[in-house]
Amino acid sequence: MNLKGFVSLLEDKGLLVHIGKEADPRFEIPTIMKMMDGTPLLFENVKGHDMPVVANICSTRELVALGLGVNQDQIIPTMMKAIEDPAEPEIEAARGYTEASADLSKLPILTYYPFDGGPYVASGIAIASDPEFGTNASYHRGMAISDDRFVYRILQRDFDKYIERGLTEFASCIGNTIPVLLGAAVSEATGVHELAIANAMSRTPLIELAGHNVPKSEIILIMEFTGEMHAEGPFLDLTETPDIVRDQRVARVKRMFVREDSLFHGLLPGGLEHKVLMGMPREPSIYREVSKVCDVKDVLVTPGGASWLHGAVSIRKKAEDDGKKAVEAAFAGHRSMKHVFIVDEDIDIHKPEEIEWAMATRFQGDRDMIVKQDKGSSLDPSSDLETRMTTKIGFDLTIPWGKDPKDFKRPELPMDIDISEYVGGDYR
Repeated sequence: MNLKGFVSLLEDKGLLVHIGKEADPRFEIPTIMKMMDGTPLLFENVKGHDMPVVANICSTRELVALGLGVNQDQIIPTMMKAIEDPAEPEIEAARGYTEASADLSKLPILTYYPFDGGPYVASGIAIASDPEFGTNASYHRGMAISDDRFVYRILQRDFDKYIERGLTEFASCIGNTIPVLLGAAVSEATGVHELAIANAMSRTPLIELAGHNVPKSEIILIMEFTGEMHAEGPFLDLTETPDIVRDQRVARVKRMFVREDSLFHGLLPGGLEHKVLMGMPREPSIYREVSKVCDVKDVLVTPGGASWLHGAVSIRKKAEDDGKKAVEAAFAGHRSMKHVFIVDEDIDIHKPEEIEWAMATRFQGDRDMIVKQDKGSSLDPSSDLETRMTTKIGFDLTIPWGKDPKDFKRPELPMDIDISEYVGGDYR
């Protein structure tokens, strides 16, 4: 199922909202995306462009589960299994693509906010190959600085390593499936093939196009680094605060390929889709590390923590120090995390009020808090943005060891009844 197939599925299930009125890619479309965050949108009439824009397509866990073909409670197990046992994708011939002029002005690239450094492709996935390490797929926002050039924000991770080793050409793919969008956000060791992880989640064959093996994306750009540097930013990041301006690498469009009736995927910076795509793939790594020291029930990288800086873990506590060990392991599973909350299995970590209730009733600051100085995330505006040093805090919100658990739990309902017999069948 390619992106169009997923959009059709959303349509069939009544989850897609069509925007028929003409909308401008500069500020207007992003404003509507923000106002309807969490709702999949199809902008059919984009000012100055023939190509429609699709947005908010995986802005909830429900939508991600739909794209993977699983129930919501199976998202983490599905991702964990794919990470642990990736499956190399098949390579197919490219069909249904047309080469277009290498002109970025033909794409409905969005300008999200007045302070943006320029129009941004935020959903693009770079596909790069290295003779030793193989294929890497990763997100890199691209700010258009001319009709044939982007300046890309590239962190010192695998893609940067490939460039330092001599990589000059790569593919940038826009308009991808849910497995590819999730797989590209997974952070594993260099040499782990993210597209093999995507393929293990749901069959994801690649196509050979212009010498690159890429997913079946709506738009495929063949890019070449120019050797130039250019100011990139400001850009609103996960924390919903503007990232700083930095000099970054420039790449020019060598070739552009589009599918018939292509869709452009607009991804709202700091929006729910951005947060789901960045935060959710960290949950399996946190689960994996915490499961090494205690019995894990569930993990959530919380929306309130910008889906990056805060996490919650529910455990089945079997020893006095399980909560403290879970704190340290959770930080090892996601090194950008700033605060983590460890709770007992009776607490639903998807309900913030339950985490807060556990803190109110089971936690003492002088006993149950771990505070340490460590490197965190460059996305945290309160940290040292040069060194990334921050204060990390782990909160052990589990029931104090040696106490009677009955004294720390809410009572069950006194009777098992069908409420609809009392207030009607439409009661929610």
